[in-house]
Amino acid sequence: MATADDHRTYSIRQLCREFGATARALRFYEDKGLLTPARKGQTRVYDARDRARLKLILRGRRIGFSLLEIQEMLDLYDHDNHNAHQMAVALRRHRAQIAALKQQREDLDAAIETAEEACAVMEKKLGEYRPDLLPGAEEYADLLKARLNPDPHHHQPFKARA
Repeated sequence: MATADDHRTYSIRQLCREFGATARALRFYEDKGLLTPARKGQTRVYDARDRARLKLILRGRRIGFSLLEIQEMLDLYDHDNHNAHQMAVALRRHRAQIAALKQQREDLDAAIETAEEACAVMEKKLGEYRPDLLPGAEEYADLLKARLNPDPHHHQPFKARA
């Protein structure tokens, strides 16, 4: 049974605002055949189906699916079968994507740990032999110079540390 929302239409501006998308993105998805808004003159008119598809497209992009993968899943929509086939395919793909994303997270964590260890070694060595080359050393040297050789034209009161 159709609801009032099933017959509601949306402007490109409304969908952009609701989903945080750009008009350019919606036009791109239209060019790729993912959205099929009606036209009233030059104005695009989106229906409930387009809105639902846009929601799925944006979710799929955020998860990391390609537009082709999203298109394939959207094309499996079958209202008469309660989307069972679409959901079965989407479920398998989502599970595979979760595994891939978890692996990427592990890889990123390992890369960050390796980079942090390398930074610690380099900072230690530079601290021993060339502390003037450490990040922030130039700013620190400038601060020391300013405190040790105050500008006679610019009086700045000395602040005692607690």
